[in-house]
Amino acid sequence: MRKDTHPDYHFIDVKLLNGDVVKMRSTWGKDGDQMVLDIDPSVHPAWTGGNTKLMDTGGRVSKFKKKYEGLGF
Repeated sequence: MRKDTHPDYHFIDVKLLNGDVVKMRSTWGKDGDQMVLDIDPSVHPAWTGGNTKLMDTGGRVSKFKKKYEGLGF
């Protein structure tokens, strides 16, 4: 392998919102640094798959569908 082409991987501590600290490898910071998360991946819908549903408040979805019904949506 060529030298100086790959990032330096080292261990950091990642602190979750519930106080748990997870040790993982990263290119962020320096060896032994601690990253504190603003969003907890154990409860955020982006990581848990989320089960949100589209609600038609004020008829916006039906208004959109009616406006573009001829385009084959």
